[in-house]
Amino acid sequence: METEPPKMLAVMATMMMMATAAALVPEAAVLAGQARALLVWKASLDDQSQHTLKSWGNMSALCSSWRGITCTGQHRQPVISGISLRGMRLRGALGPLDFSALATLTRLDFSHNHLSGSIPAGIEVLGELRALLLQGNQIRGSIPLGLANLTKLRSLMLHENEISGGIPRHIGNMSNLVTLTLWVNHLVGQIPFEIGNLKHLVTLDFSDNNLSGSIPSTIGDLTNLATLYLDANQLFGHIPRELGHLVNLKDLGLSRNTFSGSIPINLFNSTKLTILYLWGNRLSGQIPRELGQLVNLEELELNTNTLSGSIPIAIGNLTKLTRLYLFQNQLSGQIPRVLGYMMNLKELALYENTLSGHIPRNLCNLTKLTRLLLSRNRFSGQIPRELGYLVNLNDLDLAYNTLSGPIPVTIGNLTKLNILSLFTNQLSGQIPRELGHLVNLEELDLNINKLSGSIPNNLRSLTKLTKLCLAQNQLSGSIPQGIGKLMSLVKLQLPFNNLSGSLPSGLCAGGQLQILIVNDNNLVGPLPSSLLSCTSLVRIRLERNYLEGDITEMGAHPNLVYIDISSNKLFGKLSHRWAECHNLTVLRASKNNITGVIPSSIGKLSWLGILDVSSNKLEGQIPPEIGNITMLFSLSLFGNLLQGNMPAEIGSLKNLEYLDLSSNNLTGQIPGSIQHCLKLHSLKLSHNHFNGTIPNELGMLVNLQDMLDLSENSIGGAIPSQLGGLTMLEALNLSHNALNGSIPPSFQSMNSLLYMDMSYNKLEGSVPHTRLFEEAPIKWFKHNKKLCGVVTGLPPCDLPQSSEQGKKSGAILLSIIAAIASFVFVIALVTWQCKKKKTKTTVPDEPQQTKMFTIWNFDGEDVYKKIVDATNNFSNAHCIGSGGNGSVYRVQLPTGELFAVKKIHMMEDNEQFNREIHALMYIRHRNIAKLFGYCSATQGRFLVYEYMDRGSLSASLEGTETAVEFDWRRRLNIVWDVAHALSYMHHDCFAPIVHRDITSNNVLLDQEFRVCISDFGLAKILDVDASNCTSLAGTKGYLAPELAYTTRVTEKCDVYSFGILVLELFMGHHPGDFLSSMDNNKKSTSIEKLLDTRLPLPEPEVATKIFQVVAIAVRCIEPDPSHRPTMQQVTKVLSAAERRANNLDYVHTSIVIPACWS
Repeated sequence: METEPPKMLAVMATMMMMATAAALVPEAAVLAGQARALLVWKASLDDQSQHTLKSWGNMSALCSSWRGITCTGQHRQPVISGISLRGMRLRGALGPLDFSALATLTRLDFSHNHLSGSIPAGIEVLGELRALLLQGNQIRGSIPLGLANLTKLRSLMLHENEISGGIPRHIGNMSNLVTLTLWVNHLVGQIPFEIGNLKHLVTLDFSDNNLSGSIPSTIGDLTNLATLYLDANQLFGHIPRELGHLVNLKDLGLSRNTFSGSIPINLFNSTKLTILYLWGNRLSGQIPRELGQLVNLEELELNTNTLSGSIPIAIGNLTKLTRLYLFQNQLSGQIPRVLGYMMNLKELALYENTLSGHIPRNLCNLTKLTRLLLSRNRFSGQIPRELGYLVNLNDLDLAYNTLSGPIPVTIGNLTKLNILSLFTNQLSGQIPRELGHLVNLEELDLNINKLSGSIPNNLRSLTKLTKLCLAQNQLSGSIPQGIGKLMSLVKLQLPFNNLSGSLPSGLCAGGQLQILIVNDNNLVGPLPSSLLSCTSLVRIRLERNYLEGDITEMGAHPNLVYIDISSNKLFGKLSHRWAECHNLTVLRASKNNITGVIPSSIGKLSWLGILDVSSNKLEGQIPPEIGNITMLFSLSLFGNLLQGNMPAEIGSLKNLEYLDLSSNNLTGQIPGSIQHCLKLHSLKLSHNHFNGTIPNELGMLVNLQDMLDLSENSIGGAIPSQLGGLTMLEALNLSHNALNGSIPPSFQSMNSLLYMDMSYNKLEGSVPHTRLFEEAPIKWFKHNKKLCGVVTGLPPCDLPQSSEQGKKSGAILLSIIAAIASFVFVIALVTWQCKKKKTKTTVPDEPQQTKMFTIWNFDGEDVYKKIVDATNNFSNAHCIGSGGNGSVYRVQLPTGELFAVKKIHMMEDNEQFNREIHALMYIRHRNIAKLFGYCSATQGRFLVYEYMDRGSLSASLEGTETAVEFDWRRRLNIVWDVAHALSYMHHDCFAPIVHRDITSNNVLLDQEFRVCISDFGLAKILDVDASNCTSLAGTKGYLAPELAYTTRVTEKCDVYSFGILVLELFMGHHPGDFLSSMDNNKKSTSIEKLLDTRLPLPEPEVATKIFQVVAIAVRCIEPDPSHRPTMQQVTKVLSAAERRANNLDYVHTSIVIPACWS
């Protein structure tokens, strides 16, 4: 019996071993299954990835030597608990991985690889998972709903992928989450309300997605949250007050959204905040003084909003602040002195506000400052010499203020400075030699000041300098030769000074120089050889100096885009090397002494837009290869010794707008191929030896506007009647030729002509009977054979004696009488209406005639019937627009004529109908809708206009495709055309005419983008002896603000509407929202922010013009009409803008917009 217990123990031990062995069999099988699953997935990766995982092989060594694999299990068989393959550049997808075999995983880290495809739905089986890290891959698709089943998950990181779709509501079930990062994906939709269920969250980052809607108030329930980033989405609405509940919050980023309203005061309850980013929204109101409660704040970015008021003094409490960004707001007042005591500040950026006063001297206390950016404000006074104590500064920008006085010599102490920008101020005195001590300086910009004296020689010490800009000062003396030894120099800008001497001999020796602008100085001497061979050059402007030297070797500049060497004393020849400038868009070399021929290789410059080699001594023929430069829109070869024929290949230049071959020795006939240059605005061929006749094809150039000059040639024959089709032409010179016959009657259609010269020809017969000829001076017609007619100084036309001549002259006379009769009838009609209105007679209107219809140059009765038939009695199917005054119909007659017919809404009297006829009857301008005729009948009243193919400017701006067609040059042209038309109405008509409804809907465009102002139903002819009061009329958004309290109409009402129209044209949409956001304050903004984002930013030369145009436009929308310019003044400014261009950075220039009246 004593041996019984040991036997029992042995039996029990055996049984336990058997049980353990039985248990080990399935656990070993689990591990083997996990190994197989991983090997299958490895085989799906690319070769390089498989090599990276070469340790994955021996299944028995899975837990000991497989890279990135972690196992758990001590007394039992181990299983895989973690896979960490971070940053191994693995390429493949997650799809082939059998997650069902890996249910024991607690950590899965595939971050920072090159995995693609979607997150497999099977991942939901990983119920033990605590961390899922897939960030930094190229994973696509949506977040699978099954992820919500991973309720033990504490870290979910999916950021920096290409995940799309919405954030699933079920994410609220993952109540143990501590970290949730989804930033930099393509997520859309709203932040789910259920996010408030994640009570353990410490880090939440949804930034850089496309999320929309407002922030759910439930986010305020996440009281453990320390980090919240929602930047760079499309979130809107107010910042929720509930964020003030997040008392543990340290980092808050809501920037780059469209949040509006004021900054909620509750937000400042989160006193642990160290980072607060609210920039790039639409926040308004003042900066709350409660901001001073955030005493732990280190970085504060409130920039790029519409915050107003002053900078609160309480900001001085933020003594731990290292970064303060308040730029691009509407802040006013002075910089508070308390900023000078924030000793930890490293970056202070207050630029683009309306801050004023002096720059505080105590900013010198901020000795840790690396960036001080105060540009584009209204600071005055001198630059404090104490700034020289800020020895850690890298970037000092005080540009675009009204600072005066000298540049303090103490700036030379800032030896760590990389950028010094003081441009566009009123600084005077000399450039201090101490700037030569700034050995780390890379950019020095002192443009547009009143600096005088010479450029210091010791600037040669600035060996890291890449940008030296001293334009538009009063500098004199020579350019230091040491400037040529700055090997890193990329941009040298010295125009509009009084510099003399020669260019530095070593310019571009370092091979880095891209921009050289020294125009409008007194420079002499040759071009440095290093410059002639400089291959890095992109832009050169040397014009209006006295430079000499041979340019024959010039042209080897493969990166060159723009060059202007005009108005110098340069000589030599144009070499074939210019063909190597494949990117060249502008080549100006006029007013020099260049000889030789125009090389045929110039035809290889496929991007060239402007070629001007006028006023030189070029000879030989114009190379036919010039026809290959299909981008060319301006060609000026005048004032040379060119000979031979005008090449027919010029007809291939479909984009040509300006052609001047005058003052050469060209012979032969003018080629008919010129008809293909349909965009020509100006054609000058005068002072040559052209013979033959004027080609009929010139009449095809319907966009000729500025000038057609064929004078001083040997052209004979009759003037072709087709020239009468040039209805936009303003100036025509055919003088000093051998033209014979009569002036064609078709010239009556040239309503835009302001000047002509037919003198010194052999013309005879009657001149056309139009107002232009009636008012023309005799000098336009002298020294002809026998002209007669209405021109003062010409003899009257006698009735011819012969039968044949009698018939011909009789026909002419009858047509004149018919035109006069029609004109007189309209005058009588309008006069009768005006008299009836003036006397305010109470006699009722006489019954209207059954039909009164006139269409000039057509059979009125016949056309009336055809219009009614063509519109199916004015059915809606033919309606192309409608407004308060009537509806407009597109009408094409059977004979092919195309009209726009405006049917006036029926009224009790003819006032509005007669007003439109009256207004148009006195208007003759290329940019005002042409009236062909009218109808007044019991069935209705309508007007017949020319048809404009492209419709309204408003419609064109709305569509992305059509808006892109409107490049910046076209938009500038539209501004000029509308301005000239309004100036004509206000100042050149016998009585001023106010349109009263200038809108983008009433600016029409034809196929070639010619502008016409239309819809004169509200027009008012101002009578200086009568009241100009009227009822409020016009279109909301364009009405002058004074019409809210007065009914007196003046030309300044149109000026206001014009200003709004210009802003709309450059912004691409009506500026109403932008202007209304300003309340009663003026707004300073950069030109870049006003530009239509659908177009690329303009080139500097175009940007200059845009800036000047917008500048005059904002003057037009001044609330006080007495402060607005007249349209005549506007056109003078625009003309000056067209002539003036420079390379300054106008795109980023600020402009002040007047406050609107609410």
